[in-house]
Amino acid sequence: MTARDTKPLAGWRVLVPRGGKWGDGVAATLRSYGAVPVIAPMINFASAENAIQLSDALKRLEQGGFDWLVITSATTVDVLMSQQVIVPPTTRIAAVGETTGAALALAGYRVDFVPEGDNSARGIVKEWSASEIQGRVLIPQSDIAEPTLVAGLARLGLEVEYVTAYRTVGVPVAEHVAADVASGRIRAILLTSGSVARQVQAQLAPLPVETVVAAIGPRTALDARAAGLAVHVIAESRSASSLVDGLVDYARTERDGDDDE
Repeated sequence: MTARDTKPLAGWRVLVPRGGKWGDGVAATLRSYGAVPVIAPMINFASAENAIQLSDALKRLEQGGFDWLVITSATTVDVLMSQQVIVPPTTRIAAVGETTGAALALAGYRVDFVPEGDNSARGIVKEWSASEIQGRVLIPQSDIAEPTLVAGLARLGLEVEYVTAYRTVGVPVAEHVAADVASGRIRAILLTSGSVARQVQAQLAPLPVETVVAAIGPRTALDARAAGLAVHVIAESRSASSLVDGLVDYARTERDGDDDE
């Protein structure tokens, strides 16, 4: 096997818009394919503005006031941990996807339901519509979360309460990173959420035509296109490995196409 086969991203500089363990893990995987990762977090999370409202909802949760707790992101899990929330055994927990489910399990929370097909808010609504789930539901989310989940579950006859668990805020990238994007030196950009896509559009657009944009799933791709970005790669599942795999497949296809010319 040649280096071209094992290092299909050789020479590619790839913008990784999240830091922490996730960013470090993705960076390591990219390096294994020959890429040079550029970690530049573009969003961060801040405390909810109405801390009293959040505290009240979580207190009622601990007292058994809800039949279901729906968690849509690992960041919400961080909020539960920081507040030292104990979910009573009478309350079942649903995770919007495998990544969120894994974060819950790692934090010591049990997971009773994860959509089997579509790991998204739409996936939960679709699968719950075919079930006999009833009762009161608490959904702590980002301040900019779309109303898809709350509205969808309410239409199913569930008593849904939404509370802001945290705020999503943009983080300016360093000037040299913006310059590398503008010059085309950064060959690809990973999109991990609609929030990141909107930051890319606001801070870095217009992107060079040769810049490859890879979205972590169909929902993020839709949000990116709505923000005005072209999307070249859509990961098959909402996971870091699937996102990198999609970019690798794209690079191999592009390389093979060049070889045929």
